[in-house]
Amino acid sequence: MEQTSLQRARKTAERQVIRKAQRDDIADEVWPARMPSSVRRYQSDVKMEVGRAIADVQPETQSVYSRANKIPARRTAAPSTSRPHRPVEQPILQLTGPIDTDEIVWRPDKALIQASSRPVQGRNLHWLTYLGLFLLLMIVGWGLLSTVANWWQITVDDWHYGRPRTYQTDQIVGHNDSANNPSHFIVVNLNRHVQVIEFPGGDSSKVKLYTLPVLTGQGQDLAPATLLFKDLNGDGKLDMVVCIQDSRFPFLNDNGQFRAPRVDEHLQL
Repeated sequence: MEQTSLQRARKTAERQVIRKAQRDDIADEVWPARMPSSVRRYQSDVKMEVGRAIADVQPETQSVYSRANKIPARRTAAPSTSRPHRPVEQPILQLTGPIDTDEIVWRPDKALIQASSRPVQGRNLHWLTYLGLFLLLMIVGWGLLSTVANWWQITVDDWHYGRPRTYQTDQIVGHNDSANNPSHFIVVNLNRHVQVIEFPGGDSSKVKLYTLPVLTGQGQDLAPATLLFKDLNGDGKLDMVVCIQDSRFPFLNDNGQFRAPRVDEHLQL
């Protein structure tokens, strides 16, 4: 009986000690211990509050946690097989000195070099596309060639006939003329109106004027008019033919002057 009472007294004393230790631990959690009197703080006991700056140190949570774990477990409690949780420490890189970036050499990746060195393969176009491009180039080239040829022809005509287009020649046609005094002819295209002026035997007092129809069409005001003399009806006299580009206007030599042919007359142009 005495041993049983002693065991009960021991258990009661142990329980009182454990309860006192738990109360001390709880008091330590609520009321942290006094900070050291050093000027520089490495850990803090303050918490974040509204309107209050964050302290330069962290609270001692790990020490409280470790002290709380020192409370012995009950005998009736099953032994724990789980391992205690340990925080994973993240590696921290520390620089021991300044970094010299001038010595860093960039080395391109071989895959990038091979990709950039590969020839770019073009897309295969349909043959109608090439045919259309060829026809388009032909049309543009033909237009440019026609424009250049027209400009060159006008420039050459300016050198030979001037503006307005004027042509003159001498010819013996039997109108009071001779080898020493041939008749003089002048053809003028003045604003599409073509006129032939004859000076028989070179005499300006007997001037004769022959008028042609008004020219129509684009660029006819710059078309030069020339003269051609030949026997058209076989009477042995030189007749006059006015040539304007591809057009021919005949005049028959009759009674000392030129006249337009009649409908029933057959001419050999």
